[in-house]
Amino acid sequence: MSTPQPPMPQQAAAAPAWQAAPGTSYTSPIPVTRTHLGHALNSEWTKIKSVRSTMWTLGTFLLLVIGIGFLVAVQTTNEDFTDVPFTVPAFIGLLLGQICLLTLGVLVVSSEYGTGMIRTTFTASPQRHRVLAAKLIIFFTVAYVVSALSIGLIGLFTASLHSGDTHAPWGATVFMGALYVSLLGVLSLAVGSMMRHSAGAITTMLGVVLLPSILPAFLMMSDTLRTIGEKMQEYAAISSLAKVFRLNSEQGNGGAQLGLLAGVTAVAVVAAFVLLERRDV
Repeated sequence: MSTPQPPMPQQAAAAPAWQAAPGTSYTSPIPVTRTHLGHALNSEWTKIKSVRSTMWTLGTFLLLVIGIGFLVAVQTTNEDFTDVPFTVPAFIGLLLGQICLLTLGVLVVSSEYGTGMIRTTFTASPQRHRVLAAKLIIFFTVAYVVSALSIGLIGLFTASLHSGDTHAPWGATVFMGALYVSLLGVLSLAVGSMMRHSAGAITTMLGVVLLPSILPAFLMMSDTLRTIGEKMQEYAAISSLAKVFRLNSEQGNGGAQLGLLAGVTAVAVVAAFVLLERRDV
């Protein structure tokens, strides 16, 4: 009687191709691209155009600037523009409309800190300076385009109501007026980035805009402080816009005021970049 032979060990079946360990030639099916500023710009553009605060603030800005500008323009005569540009009706609307740009500039950055979404933003883009740079570029572009179109539209509308040439060309006032209020908005964005609190940053910017117009009246009561009050009044936002729109050609075209604002804004932006890199989220 023969002894039964033990069963031969069977070799393990080869793993299917989809279970095989990846070799040196493995390529991920997910496309991997190197991020750059363009991606951050696209992200910030998507944010700013999809939130309600942008529509409300820009809508209010257009309503104030264009609405008030048209109302003022229809009540003017040809004699009113013998030495001032046709864009002067936009001046009154901008005095109120600039507050909308200040608010939007703060909300562009501070709203993410308030909701905590800034953590998601910095996780997706660890280069924090790139995020802030994209916010500044997108906001400035939007603010400048909206402001320039509003002022230009009022200039064209006013020119259509009156015949004759004006002694003051109004093309430069469109450029400088839009640049002034846009730089105020950029300054607000930088302050919002440093303070990270919407209410505090908006209050600070309102003080920056309004106090130089109010304090000179009290400072000039004193002979000692009169010089300071006069200089503060000269560079206040209201006086600066008045010079930009050539309400008094003898007082200049607002170039010095625009230069000062650009310098202050540049310092604030640099400070915002430095603090952004040094502080935690």
